[in-house]
Amino acid sequence: MASRGLQRDRRFQIREVDASEPDILDTLADLHARTFLDQAPLPDFETGHWWLATEHGRAAGFAGLVPSSIGRGIGYLSRVGVVQEACGNGLQRRLMRVIERHARRSGYYCLVSDTTSNIVSANNFIRCGYALFRPELPWAWESSLYWRKMLTP
Repeated sequence: MASRGLQRDRRFQIREVDASEPDILDTLADLHARTFLDQAPLPDFETGHWWLATEHGRAAGFAGLVPSSIGRGIGYLSRVGVVQEACGNGLQRRLMRVIERHARRSGYYCLVSDTTSNIVSANNFIRCGYALFRPELPWAWESSLYWRKMLTP
């Protein structure tokens, strides 16, 4: 029980990063490999906005927001990944909320994303107020779940 309490007290710093910087690009690519293994293609980190979560200077998670191809004013949560050692601390949901705040300020009225065979992420989307939907043109795998959240100003 004590270890559970310690995990809740962990402190993560989240900041938007410039993925065109070589060190940042390497860190994002490393985090992607550690969190998505070989289950998702490497995104174009130089497109959109990216955030890095650290704990004591060590990378713990990352997230990205890019314009969605399904419509104007719609953002796509490109990735929201947390390394295994940092799981269980609400970090994925914190990253999602950071993206939502940025999206609202940037004029997006809706965010979409997808999950494939990831119950933890699916539950985090639900906890953050996302709802399942079926896009006209599915963009992910046949077994993917599609998520959407309408943003209020």
